[in-house]
Amino acid sequence: MTKLKLVVNNIYVKKEKEIFFIKKELNSILNLYARMVSNGTWRDYSFSRSKRDVSFNIYQRTSDRPILKILKNLKPKNRNEKFQVKDKNGMTLEKSEELKIIIGKINKDIGKF
Repeated sequence: MTKLKLVVNNIYVKKEKEIFFIKKELNSILNLYARMVSNGTWRDYSFSRSKRDVSFNIYQRTSDRPILKILKNLKPKNRNEKFQVKDKNGMTLEKSEELKIIIGKINKDIGKF
C-alpha cells in the first residue's frame, strides 16, 4: 500500500491571475456609463481583451471608433500604469494606480467627450 501525504499551502500551485475587471471596478465603470447614457452623450460599449490588457470601449455611435477606452493593464511596468484612459486616436489621456481617480477625472471633463 502506498503512503499518501497531505499537502497544505502548496507553493507550487499557480495562482489564478486577474484576467478581467473585478466586480468593484466594473460596477464603477458601468455607473459612469449609465450616467452618460442618460445624458445622451454615449450610446454603446464593448469589451476587448489582449494578453497585456482588458479595455472597456465607449462609443457615441455604434459604427464609429470608440471615443474613449478605459484600460486595465494586466502586466504594468510601473504602478501608475495599471489603469489608463485613451481617446479615439490612441493617445493616453490619464494614467493612474486606482480606477476611482480615472473615473473622477472623466466626470470633471465630461464636456470634452
